[in-house]
Amino acid sequence: MLTHEATTWLGQEARSFGATGPATCLARADMGKGQAHGSLTVGPGAAAELCGPRVGGCSRGGRQRLFGARLGSQGRARSAARSAAPTSARSPPPAPAPEADEDRLSALPDDVLVLILLRLDSIAAAAQTSALSRRWRRVWALLPELVFSFPLETHRLHAILSAHQADLRCLLVVDADAAPESLQAWLPVAARRVSGSLVLYSLERGGDGKGGDEEVDAAQSGAALELPCFERASSISLDLGRLGLAVPPAGVFARLTEISLRRVRFRGPCALGDAVSTPRCPCLRGLSLRDIWGVDDLKIHSESLLQMELKTLRGLRRLTVLAPALKELAVIACFLHDRTEPVADISAPQLNMLEWMDLYDPTSVHLCNLEQLQALAASTFVVYGPDGAPHNRDCLGLLQRFKIIQNLGLTLFYLPAGSGQDVYKKTKDIDNYQYLMEEMTMLPDIMVLHLAVVANGHSFGASAFHVLRMCADIRRLVLILRSPTDSEAQTCSSDCICHQPPNWKTEELLFNHLEEVEIRELRGSEHEVSFVKRLFCWATVMKRMTVAFDCFVTESTVKELYQLLRTFCRPETRLEFYMYRGDSMVLFVPED
Repeated sequence: MLTHEATTWLGQEARSFGATGPATCLARADMGKGQAHGSLTVGPGAAAELCGPRVGGCSRGGRQRLFGARLGSQGRARSAARSAAPTSARSPPPAPAPEADEDRLSALPDDVLVLILLRLDSIAAAAQTSALSRRWRRVWALLPELVFSFPLETHRLHAILSAHQADLRCLLVVDADAAPESLQAWLPVAARRVSGSLVLYSLERGGDGKGGDEEVDAAQSGAALELPCFERASSISLDLGRLGLAVPPAGVFARLTEISLRRVRFRGPCALGDAVSTPRCPCLRGLSLRDIWGVDDLKIHSESLLQMELKTLRGLRRLTVLAPALKELAVIACFLHDRTEPVADISAPQLNMLEWMDLYDPTSVHLCNLEQLQALAASTFVVYGPDGAPHNRDCLGLLQRFKIIQNLGLTLFYLPAGSGQDVYKKTKDIDNYQYLMEEMTMLPDIMVLHLAVVANGHSFGASAFHVLRMCADIRRLVLILRSPTDSEAQTCSSDCICHQPPNWKTEELLFNHLEEVEIRELRGSEHEVSFVKRLFCWATVMKRMTVAFDCFVTESTVKELYQLLRTFCRPETRLEFYMYRGDSMVLFVPED
């Protein structure tokens, strides 16, 4: 039974038809294409049977043509003649013709009607169909997916969800400036309805999403959203736009496999670690926490967890992870943000990929039982900077922890040319700094190297050469040339110290096993082309090179670079070039 408020809302939607009546809404469903939902598929033949003739051309006045089949004058004459003929001369009587007012569409099973409504644009469009007949009034309440997008009147969600009668495999809500009390009004009802995914996205309060921690501190006195226990949901994704959140003190998320929390400020005695550990999340496989406040001690003990990402947990002081099944772990800028001494105990004997882009001290960060580790990504290494640069110390400390690793990820960072800033504070340009690559004296034995370079307009040949000569046995190289959009306008001068030392331009480097090279985000600057040319000289057994151009590179520039790079290439090396066309990356095929 629909609640009074839900019925009122549906009536309002039905009265707002205008020229686009229910037949138009159904025509949008485009049932002729056929689409599977669960085990049910509606194809072209079924579409004709469902809708009858002239579905797309039906107007509100044409409802009778849509739902019934009128007999024409010729049909009535033939019917009368057959009735007058002797019984012995007649064939078996045909099935009785449907009455003119018969509603054949509404006679279909509920699952077919639900399939039709799923093709409509929104819950409002689905609600409009309730005006078709009494049969249709309850069909919208059987929809397995509900989407509520901005602008949204959240106070109506409680009534709509209360009137809803089916399990929800997906509930998506996009709101702006949502207050905890408005969300609190409908989330408990959603907890009883959702059996699949809950996605809640709250647009940044106050606008641009770039507010600092002061805004968060100012909101500390506000109320916090009390998250109910979703006992039947399989996935929860919350982006709260810095709203406060209180973890439920009890209850088991029995079917939950994925949790993603972003821009969340935990309030009260935070028991987040307990809530996501095995006793209360026995099936959890993926956990992502990004831009989090209020968690200073995170302890997770999970028997089922496979993937975990922790990024920018402001105020985190201690991390404890005991996860025997964990395969992938990323810890990014959690201790770094507040420059607190990192304290961590990680035990994950099945871990095969570790991304530690954070402070690292071997005396307080204990990475235990990592015998299965195959891929490692370390913190950024600053090429020019002051002695004892903390980023470099942490990066080298982590690299020394491992002797052999299959895949290694490194990032080399240059101060922007002429910027007057570095990653620590406002200072002078790199001319006043020291070349720090000599601090990197050894790397683990590796087979695949992912080398990202943030050159910021500088020549990066010397630093990249320094890394590569410690990786002479690699089989595959991925070179990522990351640059801000205005880097070309900030290219350094010819007398910049980034050109030193110049040995990479003349010294030979032999890769006897390097067969595959991939270059990403190539722009074609002079510095980039010079390094790629040397790379062709060093990789004498290379069989394949793949080049993906930056999204700002035009097709004419791609053609020029294609011709240029081919002159460096050996005949036995296969070259593939990819470029952006609109938002898609496509294979570049040169014209003969």
